[in-house]
Amino acid sequence: MDMNDDTFETYRPMLFSIAYRMTGSVMEAEDMVQETYLRYQAMPKETIRSPKNFLGTVVTRLCINHLNSARVQRETYIGPWLPEPILTGHDGAYLPSPAQHIDEYESISMAFMVLLENLTPVERAVFLLREVFEYGYDEIAQVIGKNEAACRQLFSRAKKHIADNGPRFDSSPEAHRAMLDNFLKVCEAGDLDGIMNLLAEEVTLYADGGGKAFGAATRPVYGRENAAHFILGSLRFLPADYALEVAEINGLPAIIVRGAGAALGVLNLEIAADRVQVVRFIGNPDKLQRL
Repeated sequence: MDMNDDTFETYRPMLFSIAYRMTGSVMEAEDMVQETYLRYQAMPKETIRSPKNFLGTVVTRLCINHLNSARVQRETYIGPWLPEPILTGHDGAYLPSPAQHIDEYESISMAFMVLLENLTPVERAVFLLREVFEYGYDEIAQVIGKNEAACRQLFSRAKKHIADNGPRFDSSPEAHRAMLDNFLKVCEAGDLDGIMNLLAEEVTLYADGGGKAFGAATRPVYGRENAAHFILGSLRFLPADYALEVAEINGLPAIIVRGAGAALGVLNLEIAADRVQVVRFIGNPDKLQRL
């Protein structure tokens, strides 16, 4: 490995961290990082004053272009679209700690990343670079090719959207784990009343099967009773040897459903006021290969 490769490897975790939050996909993030590497290798190194700024600019622009081209695919996606889950515990992917403005687990949580989907690609880039990665407005202006005043407006608009619609994490990781353990027990017991007691009355369930997971709902499921029946009913589609495993996914404990030698799904809970407010299930096999 030459010095150029050493320099790139120093920033690889940062680049992956930006690309994953931008795209919501491990595979796409890895592709963006690889393309960034190829462009870095092709550049005369004497023209690069700051490798960090150069690499951050390249990967962000690649992600913006990719998201603009991917919008049509997202619009034709079968059922709800959810980010690809990623292991983040000691044995998971390394995602550098972001700025203190947003807790580490929150900035990669399913709830937060789903919210980012409602921003335009440029708004998403500005918000992430400023709020999560602590870029200055002068640096962001160079990255996206707009003046500082425009960047401030984009950030203000994005931050307002996040503040108005953002998830409210009022439970600690320990409380989240306790709720998840209770949820796991009632599911394994097939306890309909037990599941309903853990769900908020206005709970919403999203199932991302991508048209490839049998039994996945193609529309959100609303309400405690409907969601509870759907959860129990889904267990019927699992193989006889299925097992439920708790692991840290996107910064918080989640349930991985395994069976037939593969990961079959990830169940993610959003909790507030001691109740499950949102259930997110990722069953699209394309998003589970790394689990």
